[in-house]
Amino acid sequence: MTASAVAAPPGRSPRRRFRAWWLARTPRSDTLLLTQRNVYILPTRAGLLFGLTLVVLLLASINYQLNLGYLLTFVLAGAGIASMHQTHATLRGLTLHLQPVAATHAGEAALLPVVLTTPGAARFGIGLRLQAAPASTFTWIDVPAGGQATAHLSFAPPARGLHAVPALVAETRFPLGLFRAWAYWRPAVQVLAYPRPEDPPPPLPAQSATPGGPALARPGQGAEFDGIRAYRRGDAPKLVVWKKAARALEGGGELVSREASGSAQAQLWLAWDQCGALAGEARLSRLAAWVLAANRAGVDFGLRLPGVELAPAQGDAHRRSCLEALALWR
Repeated sequence: MTASAVAAPPGRSPRRRFRAWWLARTPRSDTLLLTQRNVYILPTRAGLLFGLTLVVLLLASINYQLNLGYLLTFVLAGAGIASMHQTHATLRGLTLHLQPVAATHAGEAALLPVVLTTPGAARFGIGLRLQAAPASTFTWIDVPAGGQATAHLSFAPPARGLHAVPALVAETRFPLGLFRAWAYWRPAVQVLAYPRPEDPPPPLPAQSATPGGPALARPGQGAEFDGIRAYRRGDAPKLVVWKKAARALEGGGELVSREASGSAQAQLWLAWDQCGALAGEARLSRLAAWVLAANRAGVDFGLRLPGVELAPAQGDAHRRSCLEALALWR
């Protein structure tokens, strides 16, 4: 399932509707350079109160002809203007880059590593969060002069499939908190969400025997031999037909080994039809739990879905392939 463009549901305020419409028109990119065109600034509540205080000081100085009042008013006003410039400059010139995001399971948090780079002076008090998240979820970070810093955000996909990373907000109120500068960013990276594993996981299905593999019955444990086959590297010495070994060494034949009766290879298949009467998403959750359990057990396992089949194998790469098939299955 691919996340669609942001759409404002009925009942939202005009401000939120306009923001959703504007974000939908913003192109997606994994790297964003903050400039004067995409960094916005407004006074905070503290800044508005500071401005009101300056107005009161100015009126009092005019009314009572206070020269020191004029001096204080203009010094504070100059400090406020310098603060506004510094707040905007803290974001301006920064480069934001979102690194590839590792896959996760639906409902679990995916880590979003955002690298901030500054070509010049150090930047302080920069906050990052998801645009839809509350302001209390900001991740605050400082960037050293001419260097980089990495901020880690989290995003929990609600369902399996491919999800676009939500819009991010970069914000600062450095140095005095009188002004708030911010920028919006829509990364192009997508997060792959595997199905949520069933909890608790059910027992794995029984393994099936496939003829022609390594013997399940071991000689010396009651197994009988019903034939011979070409020698395979790794065969036990007691399986080798030594009477023919000498002839093979003389160039008159090939080395052969005894074939145990009931020789077969055990294979574990995790199939859609093994999930009983479960609904579609519940079946995928059970198969995901089985994939994780089979991988932990270190056994060869294959996956069968309607229209999809992955041959038995093992290892982390095979686990990821199976989970990806479950995540993207239609």
